[in-house]
Amino acid sequence: MTHALVHWTLILALGWTIQKANLSAQSIRQGPRTLPLEMQRAGRWVPDLSFVSIDGERGKLSDYEKKNALVIAFVGASCPLSKKFAPTLAALEREWAKKDISFIFVDPISTESTNLKLREMVGRLGFQGPVVQDKTKALAKGLAATTTTEVFLLDSARTILYHGPVDDQYGIGYQIEAPRNQYLQTALRDHLQGRKTRITSLWAPGCELDLSSPEETTIEWTYHNRISRIMQSHCVECHRVGGVGPFPLETYDDVRENAGMISKVIRDGLMPPWFAAPPPSGHPSPWANDRSMPQADKDDLLGWIRNGKALGNPADSLMVTKRSGDWSIGRPDALFSLPKEVSVKATGQMPYAYFKVPTEFNEDRWVEAAEVQPTALEAVHHVIVFVSDSQGRKREPLVAYVPGNSFYQYPPGAAKKIPSGSDLLFQMHYTPMGKPTKDRTRIGLRFAQVRPSKAVRTFPILNKRINIPPRTDNHIETASETLPEGVAVRALMPHMHLRGKAIRYELFSGSKEVVTLLDVPHYDFNWQMRYELIEPMVMPKENRILVTGIFDNSKGNLANPNPDERVHWGDQSDDEMLIGYVEYETDVLANEESVRSPSADLFSKLDQDGNGFLSKSEFPKPRLFSFFDQNQDGRVSREEGTTGVESLKKRSDGAQGIRAVLRGLTESFR
Repeated sequence: MTHALVHWTLILALGWTIQKANLSAQSIRQGPRTLPLEMQRAGRWVPDLSFVSIDGERGKLSDYEKKNALVIAFVGASCPLSKKFAPTLAALEREWAKKDISFIFVDPISTESTNLKLREMVGRLGFQGPVVQDKTKALAKGLAATTTTEVFLLDSARTILYHGPVDDQYGIGYQIEAPRNQYLQTALRDHLQGRKTRITSLWAPGCELDLSSPEETTIEWTYHNRISRIMQSHCVECHRVGGVGPFPLETYDDVRENAGMISKVIRDGLMPPWFAAPPPSGHPSPWANDRSMPQADKDDLLGWIRNGKALGNPADSLMVTKRSGDWSIGRPDALFSLPKEVSVKATGQMPYAYFKVPTEFNEDRWVEAAEVQPTALEAVHHVIVFVSDSQGRKREPLVAYVPGNSFYQYPPGAAKKIPSGSDLLFQMHYTPMGKPTKDRTRIGLRFAQVRPSKAVRTFPILNKRINIPPRTDNHIETASETLPEGVAVRALMPHMHLRGKAIRYELFSGSKEVVTLLDVPHYDFNWQMRYELIEPMVMPKENRILVTGIFDNSKGNLANPNPDERVHWGDQSDDEMLIGYVEYETDVLANEESVRSPSADLFSKLDQDGNGFLSKSEFPKPRLFSFFDQNQDGRVSREEGTTGVESLKKRSDGAQGIRAVLRGLTESFR
């Protein structure tokens, strides 16, 4: 978590600026880090490269097409970091051979002394796969390797699934007792289970390779060797049979027949949908789910369309990912559906609909993945599923569905809690699409097999007092909130309606620095996104998150229902909202111990659900709740409580009753 704080606070002068990729900007201790978009190779096809082992055996990558996967591990017999990782590689090769995974070991240094050291390493560690001294750099250049510790995971169709370090046990200037992250093993497990791995492209700390005279490529990009993989990486998640996209892009014919529209949306930056401001050139994205298409992919796709849309050799085609039934999260452990079908009319508007579904859980459940599936995809604008107590007084978002964002899957060790006896509350927003239809949305849940170490919570930072004048194109509204100290923010999801133009999250802390957490300069109501951080950000003791929304209520906004209206908060699309959802992690055991501890302050004791806020039912003096709830979001933060107490002190004028109230409230908010 310390790394996460450093990651976010290095350079702040340009709004939100993330660590530079070049080594001169790094600490003397350097570990794995996300690569800039233009250096990421995951999803790329690798030609059928040939090699000769140090024992004189010839081979090529296609020799491994019947294997479950191939790991090409770069090693440097003279590189200190490579020598540290070598025993780990040997152990992994033995372990994963049982799963029909093959390894090739490549040393790209061509000196005679390296040859001797490489043979000694092989004899000592017992590598079983081919060991190659890549004297011509053909393998290194063909894979665009950068260091002597980089590993490449290829599927049977020679598509790169992961490239980066084996793990993070060793780096430049440090080593630890055991790795915190086993990147290669995670990618291998995900591949064998039919899942796309979460982390795909990392810089591997090691001895840098000089490939200053790269191979001249004469490869003609075709559908089979290039375009199909671009579609798989950036489009097919939505554009598949049964997906939310209006047409599939799973076959050559699909792509060829829709080439005109593909060209249009790629040139205009409309697809793939991603609205966070890009990092400066050469800087890595902070987002784990960044959908941005690299410029090289755009150039190759548009060039292929212009130059005749060649089909190519079917032998170069990608390996089709097998979906686990109908669910992106795999087979759910529990399914819940709306209690009845909902009739969606053909035209006009429909008010928000709410449906309560009992879970009938007799014990707490921890959700590690959740997915929402409408049956009327075109008519469902969004769904939010809340966890609610049996009285309906407390509710917290569990998962949301919007086009392009239908499921959540948390990292190992993190999960959301559904207390025993809870209900699920479905909030349904339907948008009539020209013909009557019916919907019966369902949710699938996958439970953690062991108790997680991190509990995931979600809460909204909102402003229900928004007041947008007519005929204004840059009206600003704000909302702010303080988070409990020590929680780690892991994702952000902004929400506005048709007049929403731009939105930004900023963190103010005691250091007086302002960190832009998320900047969405062009907000699109049709594509509301959840932005998931690679490194969760730990909140300091003094913190305030400010959410700023810009609204366009002018006739220049073509989606504006009526520029002559003054607009306030409301559920329908022609009303407005300003919500900045914040998803954070908190330590499960520490949270429970703080509740049990006799020394815990009264605010924490009153905060029965442990979310860092007081609801009206938790508030010690309900008649004063609206006075303390300064932003009228239906809850009182510790900061609002302290401010309210100070305001009451100034107004008490010695009244005995007020003083008694103050004593109780002051104790509660200390």
